[in-house]
Amino acid sequence: MDARKVLRRPLLTEKATIARETANEYAFEVDPAANKIQIKSAVEARFDVKVKSVRTISVRGKMKTLGRHRGKRPDEKKALVTLMEGQSIDLYDQM
Repeated sequence: MDARKVLRRPLLTEKATIARETANEYAFEVDPAANKIQIKSAVEARFDVKVKSVRTISVRGKMKTLGRHRGKRPDEKKALVTLMEGQSIDLYDQM
């Protein structure tokens, strides 16, 4: 799988920002079919860094109601990528 298709976007939330500052851990939304090895190689190729570990989370989409209409948001997959000591990613310039 292509590195550009594996990584969809970085997650710039408050929780992800705290993890980035304290544990050198970055959060990304990734393709649901991607595995940890593909995510690791995509991050290393795209940002030129060394990855220590990858953790993944599959999130089910929520049911939403608008008036009488019901729908479901799409499922997504998140990846928490921990980098080696001294490595960093500047997300505002890279994506």
